Amino acid sequence: MPKTKSSSAKQPAKKVSKLNLIKNDPWLQPYSEAIEGRHNDAIRREKELTGKKGSLDEFANAHNYFGLHRTADGGWVFREWAPNATAITLVGDFSQWHRQARYELKRLEGGVWELKLPSEALHHGDHYKMVVTWDGGEGERIPAYATRVVQDEKTALFSAQVWNPAEPYRWECEEFKPDTKPLLIYECHIGMAQEREGVGTYKEFRDLVLPRIAADGYNAIQIMAIQEHPYYGSFGYHVSNFFAASSRFGTPEELKSLIDRAHRLGIAVIMDIVHSHAVKNEQEGLGRLDGSHDLYFYGDSRREHPAWDSLCFDYGKTEVLHFLLSNCKYWLEEYRFDGFRFDGVTSMLYYNHGLGQAFGSYDDYYNGNQDTNAITYLTLANKLIHSINHSAITIAEEMSGMPGLAIPVKDGGIGFDYRMAMGIPDYWIKTLKEKKDEDWHPTSIFWELTNRRADEKTISYVESHDQALVGDKTVIFRLIDDKMYWHMMKGDDDMTVSRGIALHKMIRLVTAATINGGYLNFMGNEFGHPEWIDFPREGNGWSYKYARRQWDLVDRKELKYEYLNNFDNAMVELIAGVYNFQALPVGKLWEKDDDQILAFSRGDLIFVFNFNPAKSFSDYGILTPPGEYKVVLSTDSPQFGGYDNIDESISHFTQSDALYSPLGVEWLYLYMPARSAMVLRRHASAHTTKKAPAKRSCRTKARKQ
Repeated sequence: MPKTKSSSAKQPAKKVSKLNLIKNDPWLQPYSEAIEGRHNDAIRREKELTGKKGSLDEFANAHNYFGLHRTADGGWVFREWAPNATAITLVGDFSQWHRQARYELKRLEGGVWELKLPSEALHHGDHYKMVVTWDGGEGERIPAYATRVVQDEKTALFSAQVWNPAEPYRWECEEFKPDTKPLLIYECHIGMAQEREGVGTYKEFRDLVLPRIAADGYNAIQIMAIQEHPYYGSFGYHVSNFFAASSRFGTPEELKSLIDRAHRLGIAVIMDIVHSHAVKNEQEGLGRLDGSHDLYFYGDSRREHPAWDSLCFDYGKTEVLHFLLSNCKYWLEEYRFDGFRFDGVTSMLYYNHGLGQAFGSYDDYYNGNQDTNAITYLTLANKLIHSINHSAITIAEEMSGMPGLAIPVKDGGIGFDYRMAMGIPDYWIKTLKEKKDEDWHPTSIFWELTNRRADEKTISYVESHDQALVGDKTVIFRLIDDKMYWHMMKGDDDMTVSRGIALHKMIRLVTAATINGGYLNFMGNEFGHPEWIDFPREGNGWSYKYARRQWDLVDRKELKYEYLNNFDNAMVELIAGVYNFQALPVGKLWEKDDDQILAFSRGDLIFVFNFNPAKSFSDYGILTPPGEYKVVLSTDSPQFGGYDNIDESISHFTQSDALYSPLGVEWLYLYMPARSAMVLRRHASAHTTKKAPAKRSCRTKARKQ
């Protein structure tokens, strides 16, 4: 990600932009026309969609018009947008799956079809589909705005389901405001969160996994695979039904109960939303809903994604914006999600989807490859989401580093709160694969972890679900490999395992300690979950063996997984205990590649790392602010699988130096065991770091006595 002037960058022009994005980065000035153009495109498009007095909130209500709804008189109304259709009929349990005249839709203006039915015509739980006819063909289709879609166990076919329970879900947490300073995310997947071989449920996750996450100290969960998808092994990224919560995990009420429980535990719930593409399936998805190829998607060569075997939305169509913006609003209001992690944003930003392109300078972002329609959609989506919920969290999964992605819309940005720091896990993988331990250079590590735009917040992480998929390896598996099967018992002093545990802790600590926005962990990786993720498929005999989490490993006291989990808990607690930790300056104190020592400060905390695989240092001096320091976290502690070489009970006092003391720093001498890290806190400081205040984030209903 460019941070300073690149060799190919143009010289700044004299004209100064009014947008803060450009003001704060003068090297963007030569591209002000493109940046201001995309900003003005979004403003103009919003006016087109909302009129003179309307709002995005009012516009994003397609889900309240289309689909199946109860009417004021107790009847039913169903509507679908299908301009290419010549006839549409509902079929289902209520018609014995035969076409009947009473279930034929009437065509209205603008390609909209409508059917009104009396109350007794449909019942809660009925399954149904549309039979759509067009010139030259017909087919069964699931409505675009279906909010409940289920799969038949015998036929494996999907159908929509009438969902109108007698008693709607009653929320216990009426108002929730997440405490995300810093944002500590636990990425998770409902189906594979359970220990048994099978598909986990919303209820199991609520009762069995949420308590673990709360105990681990994370303040947000990021749930994958919520939107309905026909193929379980797609990890939820080939969506078919955008308004339907996946029924393979349970009912809508059970998902709401999960979110409600999370809020009561003070945990924000972020949804992994997929608006970058859609599944190609026609019977289950939007592929050819009315027989045409260009209803929601491009009708030309841009229709199919060249890498993902999926369909690309036409973000220039008003109806597509209506659909996607309404989808954002629906999940926020119906299920009370606290925000979204938008998947595949890089693919959306560029006409070539960012494939095969190296983004080495600002020229690469403004070479005519920007998809202005997609950028306009993302800008409007962020504006809408934050207007509905001012505390909402939006995160972009984006690897090109486009400037302004995580900058407010008013300042010329696209409006995300955070962007994923996707270069960090790539850096750690490359380091583990290609470098010997003695070649780990602190200068390189510190640069990679802190090389980011100063005005954009990022989510740092060592590994997400991407690094855990079959064909890849988790960090712990790269470090220990097959010795995990034989040498993870406490008391077994296998050196490969000892090295792996030590580096696993250090890699996570240095990554989490340098965040400027948030930190993410994929479920199970906090305790070094072994092996990869492999969903049931033909190639593995449709086995669920590797599509689950083995929680018993961390629960068994005789195994070393407990050490890694204990350390992760202590690390998260330390970071979460400092108010606005992510906003504190990261001050480099010391880096020496030949010794492999790195030290930096955040507030009153000093983070010290000895990456040297063989050499321990006695009385190693680093320059720090003067004062008394005490160890508050050590990777070498026995409770974390260390060797107890650091005496955490003693105080360390800085020593003055005539050369450096006038500069406000003194020598802090420490014993640094090989391949270890420690965190020290400065005491008796005039500017003590504020501890995070205790907050009540969930307001519940007053209960009757």
